[in-house]
Amino acid sequence: MPLHPSQMVERHAEASVRAALDDTRIVALVGPRQSGKTTLARKIAADEAMDFVTLDDDQYRQFANNDPTGFIRGLERAAIDEIQRAPGLILALKLAADEDPRPGRFLITGSVDLFRGAISPDSLAGRVEKIELLPFSQAEIEQCDSPEFLHRAVAGDFPALLEAGRTPDLIERVLRGSFAEAIKRKSESRRAAWLRAYARSLAEHDAVELTRISRKDGLWTLLEHAAANAGQLLNLTGMAAPLGVDAKTVDRWLTLLEHMFVVRRINAWHRNKRKRLIKAPKLHFLDSGLLAAMRGVGAKSPRRDRAGFGALLEGFVFAELAKILGRQQAAGAIRHYRDKDQVEVDFVIERDGKVVGIEVKAGMTVKPGDFRGLKRLQNATGSEFACGIVLHDGERIQRTGDRLYAMPVSLLWT
Repeated sequence: MPLHPSQMVERHAEASVRAALDDTRIVALVGPRQSGKTTLARKIAADEAMDFVTLDDDQYRQFANNDPTGFIRGLERAAIDEIQRAPGLILALKLAADEDPRPGRFLITGSVDLFRGAISPDSLAGRVEKIELLPFSQAEIEQCDSPEFLHRAVAGDFPALLEAGRTPDLIERVLRGSFAEAIKRKSESRRAAWLRAYARSLAEHDAVELTRISRKDGLWTLLEHAAANAGQLLNLTGMAAPLGVDAKTVDRWLTLLEHMFVVRRINAWHRNKRKRLIKAPKLHFLDSGLLAAMRGVGAKSPRRDRAGFGALLEGFVFAELAKILGRQQAAGAIRHYRDKDQVEVDFVIERDGKVVGIEVKAGMTVKPGDFRGLKRLQNATGSEFACGIVLHDGERIQRTGDRLYAMPVSLLWT
């Protein structure tokens, strides 16, 4: 259901930002460009009587880069948008926050992960709280409350049998992705054009501004190769060969794309005693619409090729899980499981001493073999295994075995 251009969507992260401003000197709202950071920061700044300045403005950016201390000195309480465009402000913020340690002095936004990249000094440790804002979650689009899916999964709190109905417009949801500007475009071709232009701008403009890259076309070409290999085990050497660079260069470029919230590497779940597990990471895009546009997939393709749709659906589920974890600011990373027998589980989440396995299937029916990886994970974790879930395009929640469930994809947000 496309958003109307004037429609304001309530962001689940807003409450977290406001709470952090009550007791923390600097609050950092980070996420990709066009994820809504500026809109949310403007709204909160207006409510909190804070100055709002954006470093996308040439005059502000030049002032901030030429005299960061003077720039900050003129601001008592402020929201500073796109702070990565003036990295010197980080140290100036530290000094200002130390001189006047009142909470809620600064709300900063960044389109790179300020706390993983090279532009982020450790000087803000203890002075800042980071809150991630990715593009809209399905719950936000549907204007639902923050989902309880992971809480219920950790508790194993699902009914044995319940007619829940098929996930509405699943193919459309996956292909359109979660960026507001893409969702608003009714035409599939116009949406794909915007998403590809967005990706090219990141690769050829934003990335070059952030770091020195010897080949301006390198990141764009890497993005195309990354899209073709999304959801698969990452082979840096294999990706490097067609680019004419070495594996270390690909690793460095992928790290930059991660800092820009375009892709994310998913490490393998393993324990030392499980020697037979594959330990290579997988690569996922943080927006399924962007992945679909990069692959040139239109609405008719998934209906003809459900197997090909599976990789897009897996990326869609990954993005929803990442948003849930980010919103709850919960400990526990998303990982994947794969052993030497090629038995795998798409996503493994450890939380509160429990392990949740999630497998994604594009079909409407679930077969016993779809639980093979989840059963292998269950055997490996014993009493720590909370539950295993197969998310699919079916109609009902159904318990199929001990702590094993099949359920519609929509349970992620409903």
